[in-house]
Amino acid sequence: MERHFQRELESLKTSLIKMGSVVEENIALAIRSVMENNQELALKVIESDTRVDALEIEIDNAIVDLLALQQPVASDLRFILAALKINNDLERIGDHAVNIAQAAQVLCSLPNVELMDEIPKMVEITRTMLKDAIDSFILLDPVKARIVLKTDDQIDDLNRIVIRKVIELLKSNKQTAECGLELSLVSRNLERVADLATNIAEEVIFHTQARVVKHHAEDKEH
Repeated sequence: MERHFQRELESLKTSLIKMGSVVEENIALAIRSVMENNQELALKVIESDTRVDALEIEIDNAIVDLLALQQPVASDLRFILAALKINNDLERIGDHAVNIAQAAQVLCSLPNVELMDEIPKMVEITRTMLKDAIDSFILLDPVKARIVLKTDDQIDDLNRIVIRKVIELLKSNKQTAECGLELSLVSRNLERVADLATNIAEEVIFHTQARVVKHHAEDKEH
């Protein structure tokens, strides 16, 4: 029975890694669709979202079965609870990839689109955060997870700069208003992906160290 339970836990982890891989690829394609002005890549991301949704349901069902039939405790229970939240976070990241791809489709139809300098920076940081968050789960590495947590503020700062520039753009040039609004959507969705990567990292720390680090909970303990 114990061996069977451990196999089910490994199967759950494998499914989450697969979902993480799909979501990471969709984010990469969505970003490329914006950077390269590529409608085909944007469409590919949108069509792939059904696969992400199917994986989420499959993982949810596996978690329900484990909780109902195995009555896990201690570390195993923390892993399953973390997996439940990570599954939801990955599905939401998939949704943000679709949002970015849809913004790319609009941008492809607009003339003279110029990306603000902050967006490529946000792209690089967000992709690194997502990769590190997923890797921290695969390796059960709380050190790597904490690096993700420390990086999130950089994305928040860059997003605020983009929004400020978009507001100035709207005031000065009505012709580029639609472009500015779509770029602000791209920025906002990148910021949300970074937040969700942070959530995943927090769950890794919860599972591996039995510590709650959401909302600076650790700081309040001292």
